[in-house]
Formats: sequence, C-alpha cells, structure tokens
Amino acid sequence: MKLIPKLNGNGWDEMFSTKGVRDCYRQVLDTLQKLDPESLNAKQKQASDSFMNQGITFTVYSDNNQGIERIFPFDIIPRIITQKDWLEVEMGIKQRLLALNLFLEDIYNDQNIIKDEIIPASLIASCPHYIQEVHGIKVPHNIHVHIAGIDLIRGAKGEFYVLEDNLRCPSGVSYMLENREITKLIFPKMLTSNHVSMVSNYPMIFHNILVSLSPRNVSNPNVVLLTPGIYNSAYYEHTFLARQMGIPLVEGRDLVVNNNKVYMKTTSGLHQVDVIYRRLDDEYLDPLVFKPDSALGVPGLISAYKQGNVALVNAVGNGVADDKAVYAYVPAMIKYYLNEEPILKNIPTYQMENKEERELVFADMGNMVIKETNQSGGYGMIMGNKATDEELENAKIAIVKNPRNYIAQPIIQLSTVPCLIDGKLQLRHVDLRPYALCGPKGIQIVPGGLTRVALTEGSLVVNSSQGGGSKDTWILK
Repeated sequence: MKLIPKLNGNGWDEMFSTKGVRDCYRQVLDTLQKLDPESLNAKQKQASDSFMNQGITFTVYSDNNQGIERIFPFDIIPRIITQKDWLEVEMGIKQRLLALNLFLEDIYNDQNIIKDEIIPASLIASCPHYIQEVHGIKVPHNIHVHIAGIDLIRGAKGEFYVLEDNLRCPSGVSYMLENREITKLIFPKMLTSNHVSMVSNYPMIFHNILVSLSPRNVSNPNVVLLTPGIYNSAYYEHTFLARQMGIPLVEGRDLVVNNNKVYMKTTSGLHQVDVIYRRLDDEYLDPLVFKPDSALGVPGLISAYKQGNVALVNAVGNGVADDKAVYAYVPAMIKYYLNEEPILKNIPTYQMENKEERELVFADMGNMVIKETNQSGGYGMIMGNKATDEELENAKIAIVKNPRNYIAQPIIQLSTVPCLIDGKLQLRHVDLRPYALCGPKGIQIVPGGLTRVALTEGSLVVNSSQGGGSKDTWILK
C-alpha cells in the first residue's frame, strides 16, 4: 500500500522532506507500506479497543461547561525524534528548569531579580498565582519544580521553540506511558528494530524523587497522591500513577492535620504522611488559607507545610513561573541566574501592557494568537487567522480593559506528522510535551514525551481538552 501524503510546503513535516522520506522514518514507512488498508485499520481499531477496555479517558468541556468523558484519541503512526535533536531538547529543558527553579526560590525570598530590574515588580505583584502566603518557606533541597511539562513546537525549518512551561500540575504522562504499551501491542517488531528508548521507568524515577523529599529521616516514608476526585478531567491519570508507583490515592477527606502534621486515615488508625504529590490547584489545598468553601483540600495543610513537616509536589506558588506574561522573561532569567544564552528559543511574545506592542498587535491581529495569561488547556485563546471580525473586535476591547491578562504571539505553523485517517496518511499538526523530573540528584528527562495532535485538518490547537489526540513518541538510541 502506497502511503505518501500531499505535503503543504509551508512548514516542517517530520516524516517527509521535499527530497522524500527522512532517514529516521524509513523502516517505519516500509513496515506500514507492507500492510494492506484492512490490516492498518484493524491495528487502529485494536488500539482504540484497548484504550476503551482500560478506561483511558479524558474529559472535554463544552461551551456550557458540561463535561463529556471520551476515549483518548490515539494515532498508531509514531512520531520519531533523532538522538541529535533529542540531545538539544534535553540540554535546553535542563537549562530552562535550572533557571526557573532559581527564579522561584528568589521570588519567594530575596527577590533579587526584581531589585536588579530584570523583571518588573508590577508583573509579579499582579500575577494571581503569586502566593504571598508561602513567601519565605524553605522547601526541601530548595527545589520548587519536581515535575515539569515543557511544551515544544518545531518551526518551519525544524527548529524547536518553547511554547509554554507547565510547572504546577502538568498532566498527560499516563498517556505517554499507555501510548507506548499500545505500540508494543500492535507493532512489537517495529519498536525493537528501530532501537527506541524506553519510557517505562518513569514511575520508578518519580517515586524515588518523592521518597527523597521526606522531611522525616525514616526508611520508608509515607507518600500519597492527592486527587480532587472522580469528577476531575484527569482522574484516570491520578489512579494510573498511584497504581504504578504503589502509593495510596487519597482525597482531602482522607487526610487530617494534627499538631501541624498531616495524617492519613486508615482502618488501623492515623498514619503520618511525609510527601504529597498533589494534583490539586493551589487555591483548593487548604480552606483555612485559600478558598474557605473548598471541600477538596485539607484544613491546616499549609501550616504543616510551613513548619516543614510535609513536602508538597510541586511546591505551592509555582504558577508565577508559568504565567504567560512571565514566560517572556525566561530568556532573561537564564542569562541572569546562569550567565548563559538560552538553548531553546521562546516564541516572540508581545506584552499587552506595553502600548507600543499592543498597537503593533492590533494592526496585525489576523496573524496573531491572543492568549489569556493565566489560562491553560487551550482555553482563552483566539487564533487571529480563524477568528471573525467580531471576535477580533471583542478581543481588542477585552485587552484594552485588562491588558495584563493577555499576551500575543505570531502564529507559527507547527510541524506536521502523518496520521492514519480514513485509511490514508494525512498531515496533522503536533507539539511535544517532554516530562522532566527534578530531585536532589539533578534533573532527569524521560526520553520521549506526549506528542499531541490537532486532529482537525489545518488546526493548530492540539490540547486534549480541545479534542486533540496523541501519538507514541520515539527517541532513537
């Protein structure tokens, strides 16, 4: 079966160049072309059935805020990254996380980066995710970011850009792991013959980091995963990771604070908790400090945290470092804290509080993507080339009313990877979220990540919450 899609010529395709198939994809394409359409469709169905049987789901929210639980869409054709490209990604992410962690330690303590006028004080003061209540807290080993999902895209020449930093509760790692298991099921020989790096040791690496953060010097610290509960969009992932790491999955009602220590309620009494991998946003963690009506958190948790009796992963207050307006200053952070040039580039970013930059954006709205600085999951985003005149005018009004709440970036054509759609290879845009784990012994990045796919033809919105899908990501050894 001949599987050569029509190239659009406007961007970087990861399987094909103008000269033909790229070397890293030759074996994969050869395997696919030996299969007839029925066999390919059968493998796609096998993958979908496996996701269905395991309950691998994600909740998509509609305009009326109704959650629709759906099977996570998976495309059977892998996304391949060469070892040379991966080394650049790995070095760039490590550099970026070193700087971001130093920024968080600084901004919640001495604030030298503000005193030296590298970042405006007003930008930090106006950030809703700057948590004054944790100012001065000493976190274990001065590590604020223990798990990060750094979203990357490739430009028209194949160069990598950082799209955004996810430093609070990054999701999707379970899909990265499950995607690999599905590939093992449907293409076992293709995996081994291409010498693909493994990702299955992620839970072990992460569990070792969690244990290392225990404030008590005990041989077997108690580590738990705190979930908002079954109605959270990523609940499947919470159950998956707790099971993979062999730690209890708890909700706020399962924990209690006594004498500034956190305990888990069990049938044999209260057991002290040392480390909490929380999948709960800051504002829901403790009703005594944040939202008083939150039933998801644990009263007194922040007091125990301040006393150093429990470690929270990730640390509280990280949202100030992944604010989309602060993102524009990450290259400056790298130079300030590390005295190095950034390995991975930012996308050019316009601050809407700056009148000159705002006027430049308003004059070219059709070529811009407008983002709300504190939204995630693809929400609060307007693609200028897809928006109506009315939507663009409404965006201008909203920006003028609250410029701090918005940034703008030029629309960049994300790279494409062929997907099997209706029995044919069709190009779809992708991004990549590698997962970095940060512990006392340094930063480890699992060789892979979650490749997210914009399943709608021509769309640049890959977010799972907006109906996107995913692929297995292969890093060649």
